[in-house]
Amino acid sequence: MALVKTIIDGQEVEVERDTWALDACRRLGKDIPTLCHHPALEPYGACRLCVVEVRKGNRGPWLATSCDLPIREGLEIRTETEAVLRARRTAMELLLAEAPDSPALRDMAERLGVTEPRFAPRQPDNRCILCGLCVRVCRDLIGVSAIGFSERGPDRRIASPFDVQADACIGCLACVAVCPTDAIRASDRDGVRVMETFHTELEMVPCEACGRPAMPGKMLAYLRGRLPEGVPCPALCPSCRQESTAQAVGMGFEAALTARYPEGCRTGAAAAESD
Repeated sequence: MALVKTIIDGQEVEVERDTWALDACRRLGKDIPTLCHHPALEPYGACRLCVVEVRKGNRGPWLATSCDLPIREGLEIRTETEAVLRARRTAMELLLAEAPDSPALRDMAERLGVTEPRFAPRQPDNRCILCGLCVRVCRDLIGVSAIGFSERGPDRRIASPFDVQADACIGCLACVAVCPTDAIRASDRDGVRVMETFHTELEMVPCEACGRPAMPGKMLAYLRGRLPEGVPCPALCPSCRQESTAQAVGMGFEAALTARYPEGCRTGAAAAESD
């Protein structure tokens, strides 16, 4: 990939052509807020918090979201102008009006200097900001599309098809993990994983080591179906999985030491030091 020159806050740098501006800025230590961005997913530009000011030659300045702005030769990017900070604060005020009950959102708002939003809450008990992370991770990474956007305009929301049990859901909790505002409710109860937000319940299989509920059966089948033939995928609960991983790492480390120092770790180490 060809290298291009760009200027970020007065500093000239070389980056690969079409690098996202957000990535280039963060490599330089720039603190640019985001809520809809995840490195494992394609840029989306929904939250509008990552705006920067852009110039190119005699054109500009203009504001652009940095997460989906590809860097080209001659771009000049500024991350903390008054116009940028004002745009970020306005975007945050609108997000707070959409999801006023999110502690994570309020914490970020305070860091941006937003303490008293000008806009009244639209849905007082809502935490979802429609960033789309949950929909995209389910569709693009997990590959099941169990949830999606529903309705239009002010009624737009994230939901399972027809607001009933999502048959495609495997209960992997990827949507819970990427949600920036803790809007998705899920819990394990009496051997059942309950995806409350999406009206979905999944039976869990017992742990092969301790017998406690390990994971939804559909999730286990999903994992086994994607591993190469012959690779084991035991049904283990989180605690037993951690213990099993720790043992495997320890055995691997011991095997590596034995291979490096076949006459014994202390003798081999002493010999290595004397070389």
